[in-house]
Amino acid sequence: MTPANAPRAPAWPPAQAITQKLDDMNALDLPPHVRQAASKVASQVATQAANQPTLGGRLDQARILDTLIHNLDGMAYRCLPDADWTMLFVSQGCQALTGYAPRELVQGGWVTWEEITLVEDRQRVREHIGQIVRVGQVVHMGQRFEVHYRIRCRNGEVRWVLERGVFVVDENGRPVMEGYVQDITERVMAQQALEEAEQRYRQIFEHASEGMFQSSRDGRYLAANQALARMYGYASPQELIANLSDIGHVLYVQPSRRQEFCQRMEVDGKVSHFESEVYRRDGSRIWISESARAVRSPSGQFICYEGTVQDVTERRTHQAQLERQANHDQLTGLPRRHLLADRLQQAMRRADRSGERLALVFIDLDNFKYINDTLGHAAGDQLLVEVAQRLSHNVRASDTVARQGGDEFVLLLNDLRGIDTLISQLERLVEVIGRPLPLSGRTLQVGASLGVALYPQDGVDVDTLLKHADVAMYAAKHRGKNNFQFFTPELNRVASERMHLEAAMRVGLDHGEFSAHFQPKVDGAGHIVGVEALARWHHPLLGHIAPDRFIPIAEESGLILPLTEAIARQACAAALDWPQVNGRDITLALNLSPKLFIDPQLVAKVSGWLQRCGLPAHRVELEITESVFLEDHSRAMHTLRAFKALGCRLAMDDFGTGYSSLSYLRHFPLDTIKVDRSLVTDLETASDAAMIARAVVSLGKSLGKTVVAEGVEHHSQLDFLKAQGCDEFQGYLFARPMAAADLAQRLHEGGTLLA
Repeated sequence: MTPANAPRAPAWPPAQAITQKLDDMNALDLPPHVRQAASKVASQVATQAANQPTLGGRLDQARILDTLIHNLDGMAYRCLPDADWTMLFVSQGCQALTGYAPRELVQGGWVTWEEITLVEDRQRVREHIGQIVRVGQVVHMGQRFEVHYRIRCRNGEVRWVLERGVFVVDENGRPVMEGYVQDITERVMAQQALEEAEQRYRQIFEHASEGMFQSSRDGRYLAANQALARMYGYASPQELIANLSDIGHVLYVQPSRRQEFCQRMEVDGKVSHFESEVYRRDGSRIWISESARAVRSPSGQFICYEGTVQDVTERRTHQAQLERQANHDQLTGLPRRHLLADRLQQAMRRADRSGERLALVFIDLDNFKYINDTLGHAAGDQLLVEVAQRLSHNVRASDTVARQGGDEFVLLLNDLRGIDTLISQLERLVEVIGRPLPLSGRTLQVGASLGVALYPQDGVDVDTLLKHADVAMYAAKHRGKNNFQFFTPELNRVASERMHLEAAMRVGLDHGEFSAHFQPKVDGAGHIVGVEALARWHHPLLGHIAPDRFIPIAEESGLILPLTEAIARQACAAALDWPQVNGRDITLALNLSPKLFIDPQLVAKVSGWLQRCGLPAHRVELEITESVFLEDHSRAMHTLRAFKALGCRLAMDDFGTGYSSLSYLRHFPLDTIKVDRSLVTDLETASDAAMIARAVVSLGKSLGKTVVAEGVEHHSQLDFLKAQGCDEFQGYLFARPMAAADLAQRLHEGGTLLA
């Protein structure tokens, strides 16, 4: 038995009673952390109630529920919906929330909830709750509401609270409000601080004097301020964003700058002082400096690029002016020695990679001191400016003209294509400098002495090349001025020989020293089907001079046209007497140098040659090389079509050795392709040559072209080419080039050349 004075065990409420109360609280939509705490307490109480042995009595359920309510972080309440929001019940949480004890807040206490509510918020709170729970004059029970407002605590502090409640009917049938009030001051203050910060940022963004932006990774502006829009020439940020949908290609002058911008962002997450030239809306250009960073989410996901832009055009312009003053001659605007040295070093590095040759030309004006002393320094300066312009206009854009000082100039000539080309250019420069010049009321002529040093044979550094070019220049002065000299004796010998050959060619053309020789082309059966006309030169004193010596000189000196005309007239006259072979006319092939295609009257001149000789155009095949297309593609196309309209056949010579022969086959009106002799010569020794020759023949046949193999010298080469389907053949296996009389005899004997 239990002693009479033993304390009674607490009578725990049934679990369902606690659960019911918890459901009532959940109806208030309490904050998660409050619901979690209440649920935990309720669960513990329910568990203890279920497991508590009955020892003769039970505690009041109200006590347990009261404990639960009063442990909540915040104030639970029941009140009347009257003018004072008269409280019928408040939990102990009111003390921490308001500073008032429960007895001071409930009905008849020290203060009403209406008085605690800040005056500025009272009407808003009442209207909000009324709108939620009333329909007309009827209060609907079970209507939940939520409202936030401010209260003034006992100590005068103002706090923000969030109230969630519900209209219900109490035990006496009265409509009451039950709910929960939570302190949200910190949250509201944080939100206000965030809004204020955003507003400040927006003010800074919109009114900053420098451009500000946000952009996507794929090159679109997401946001821009007025300063950036104005910088780029747009009326508003919205107009800028709408028109600059592809920053890389629309904004940057060099589209690769956007790619570099993004690459730096990926590596470093930011860029600083990233300078680029950009287009404004009207097409003008400015220089900008960007500083930006990559914005990412807390999880590391990319959001955007964000940064600032400054217009640095003025600084860049000033900087460029300073650099130009430091690196360029003030009188002539030409680069000075320091810039020349820098460009020469770069050119030497390129030449090392590509195997090119460079020329450094030292130029000293002849008799400049006399002009300067006689006519004055102003006239001397005018002369220097004129010479600088003449030199600049007669070199390529990739070359450099520099002023060494005084009356000395230096030329850097890149990518030399051969000594003959260089000699022709030097001759032209001597002629250009020596042209008459109006100066101070007089017409004067000045000469120039040129010294040439070649890289790498004459030096591998800047100082050595300049020194050797200077030495060669003094050699030119000692040889009578107004000429050029190479540093090496061998090149001087070549230059001298070239000048003598050019002079001899002019005389030889006038005296008929050049003659046409002919090399036959045969079909697979050995029948002559065509003849190529070749130029030969026999000098009275020098004897036979090979074409590879005089043809380049003719091309560089401008003698190629009279030479071609002389050979063409002889060949056409001879062709008139050729009999048919195997029932078909013999075709005459004439070589046209690429240098001829710069003449807009070329087609008319060829037509005139044929008309004067009386040879039909359909018996003429014009042989060209693909270098014709490299200079002026459209002009070449126009000229070739005009030749086709005239009735001539067209053949591409040296096919298989150029850069883009395949495209020429597709686009140009060619009838014949001639497989280069280098491929034929190597057929027996190089497998790749055989493979290329096979491919060239196959390609030509598939495109419907006549395929001719040059340089056939052995039966094995002939057998291989026949097996591949080659149409015609030319080479020493059949006949060497011969005079017109010998060819005529072969043709009259039947015109068959059996290999």
